[in-house]
Amino acid sequence: MLTFQVPEMSCGHCVAAIERAVKALDAHAEVAVDLPARKVTVKTRRDEAEIRRAIDEAGYQAERIAA
Repeated sequence: MLTFQVPEMSCGHCVAAIERAVKALDAHAEVAVDLPARKVTVKTRRDEAEIRRAIDEAGYQAERIAA
């Protein structure tokens, strides 16, 4: 399980873009978003760098934090 802080995430559009980016990389990933806390948790078999890159390429800076 990977948890990221995504400071620029502020609305449903942001959430959808991040979910799409992660699911494009791993269709079986489980993505949970806490919008008020601006946190994204991903359960995946992909490694942290790949997930972070997918979020970054969607236009959002992601920083790994402890779950």
